[in-house]
Amino acid sequence: MHAMQYEITLPADYDMGIIRRRVADKGHLLDASPGLGLKAYLVRERGQQGSPVNQYAPFYLWRTAEGMNSFLWGAGFRGLSADFGRPAVRHWLGAGLTHGASAAQAAAGQAGDPVGPPTTATRETVRLPEAADPAEAVERALADLPAHPDLHTAAVAVDPSRWELLRFALWHGPAPEDAPGVRYQVLHLSRPELDRLPAGRHW
Repeated sequence: MHAMQYEITLPADYDMGIIRRRVADKGHLLDASPGLGLKAYLVRERGQQGSPVNQYAPFYLWRTAEGMNSFLWGAGFRGLSADFGRPAVRHWLGAGLTHGASAAQAAAGQAGDPVGPPTTATRETVRLPEAADPAEAVERALADLPAHPDLHTAAVAVDPSRWELLRFALWHGPAPEDAPGVRYQVLHLSRPELDRLPAGRHW
């Protein structure tokens, strides 16, 4: 599993309706993308949920490196770069995953998300101290993955170039108040191969 995200920060007076229309028109194009576990079309809006910025920040969990490469070298990313400028793309190695109730039900054979798609997301990144054992830190993060009735999917991943730990979660309804990290709205969720990403540790 590979986690990936890019953030496009927009002017303070930017009409975020433009992003919403873009996702409404194009979000479905990755609904059957090979190698893609999920793509969450995320936004932050200035003045909402404590956000200081307007931002479009899609987040991906790729099942295969081939799928991720096909996207980055393909027409969709070229089009986004032409419209907004080429963004820096962050990449983390997947360490573990947990499925909430709706994602697990869908994996068991029920189409889509039986209780509806997620509407919010949280993302926390933590720099590991030099003295920290990375494997122990990842094990603790996996043990702390939320078991919450509103959880859709949660993942842990690591950027070994920075020794940075990532925790990402998708939620039905508002994210819990005690969920740490940056908060996003989810405009659309593509999840073509989410059921092929196994729960638990990924090494």
